[in-house]
Amino acid sequence: MTETGSQFEEFFNDPRWAPAIIRATVLEAAHPQVGAALLDSSTFVTHPWRRLRNTVVSLQRMFGPDEEVRRREAARLNRLHARLKGTDAQHRPYDALDPAVRAWVVATLFESSVTMCRLSGQPLEQAVMERLYAEFRAYLAALDGDADQLPPTVHAFWPYYDRVVEEQLENTEAMRIILYRLFDHLPAPPLLHGLPTLWAAGRAVAGPLLGAITVASLPEPFRRRAGLPELPGTQTLMQGVYLGAGLARFLPEGWVRPEAVIDLLSLSPDSDDPRARTIGALRDRMKRAGALVRLLAPLPPEPDPGAAATVARRSAEEFFAQVLDQTGNGYLDWPDLAAMAREIAGRLDLDEPAETRLYDAFAAWWRELQAALDTDGDGRVSAAEYAAAVPSLAGPALIRVAEVLFDVTDANGDQRVDADEYRALFRTGFRRDVPGADGPYTRGAFVRDFLAFMSGRERSTPYDPLLAEA
Repeated sequence: MTETGSQFEEFFNDPRWAPAIIRATVLEAAHPQVGAALLDSSTFVTHPWRRLRNTVVSLQRMFGPDEEVRRREAARLNRLHARLKGTDAQHRPYDALDPAVRAWVVATLFESSVTMCRLSGQPLEQAVMERLYAEFRAYLAALDGDADQLPPTVHAFWPYYDRVVEEQLENTEAMRIILYRLFDHLPAPPLLHGLPTLWAAGRAVAGPLLGAITVASLPEPFRRRAGLPELPGTQTLMQGVYLGAGLARFLPEGWVRPEAVIDLLSLSPDSDDPRARTIGALRDRMKRAGALVRLLAPLPPEPDPGAAATVARRSAEEFFAQVLDQTGNGYLDWPDLAAMAREIAGRLDLDEPAETRLYDAFAAWWRELQAALDTDGDGRVSAAEYAAAVPSLAGPALIRVAEVLFDVTDANGDQRVDADEYRALFRTGFRRDVPGADGPYTRGAFVRDFLAFMSGRERSTPYDPLLAEA
């Protein structure tokens, strides 16, 4: 599809891409089909950092030089999107495989790339814009088999783009969440865990700022129709942000590459990753800065970790919110368990038929949970229903999930998980001093630990980063 050094790859490593991708995501969410799919199935509210990392990895694969990697990633995305369909609050159907919808998602990425250059005072030359557009059409072709849903030329693209903006975009709930809720409640990345005051202070400034800048950058006809207020001075502020981000391009290359920044934010200081020492030192300095902030705005004292509720256990309500309710809508239903299966399948880079086996095991577990816990028959499990039942529920279906997970983790089929296989699953926050790091991890031990975590009985150093952290 592309060659190394493609135009998109250059933009992808451009710091201006950060505000541009937020803008593109808002325009995607404003499409009623995309907005409905995000609300029903996405974890972008509860696990935004995880979602960001997965998006970056996917784009790198799709625009990379390896044809086989692109083919496998396109097949994975198609399988993922085939599972995302339903009806929205107005009873309108949505389908993530709708060719017109997929074309719009690609269109927002292209148009936001062009816009980020214009807003930073460096508009693209026509030849560069045409090359970039050809790469995005090739991206769509890799997914759908052809790119006919996008106009063949850049010249024809702009009327198409204006028409979708004016006739199809809406002030969707998903769009409002991204603009006004996501930034205000963005959880701290692992690097900043334990620094609530410092993170809250920075977020209180950056959240409204990002929202205002994004609104100001949206197409004016849509802003007016959607009733999105543009505050005085935000146009100037927006251009200043894009200009400032553009200057960051002159920093050393390794400092601004998206994967490097995301890895830094995601890396747990107590991980066994060699970079953890540096991160630990940085975190210690940030804690000292946070202590200074707390002198100015003290928080209530944090609970004593040695108090009655030990760190190894959590309440049923906490487990429901942190682990089971992946979509953050306050209920447990199939999209939550599908999100777990999707995350595990992505971490292990599963192909067929292993991916389907994993989804089928989670689907069977959902049916078991629904039968046991859905007391009011509304097709979902509330936090109250879960807490009132047996939080340690671990029936045959959950055991099957654990066994399937063991089978797909045991890559060489020797009926034990060695350190390399374990790391492949738990590479985020990997740290373990029991079998699985120091020696073979047997099927029985693996299943037992997974059940202890997924039934809410115990916290887990490896499973928390995989399914509980943001």
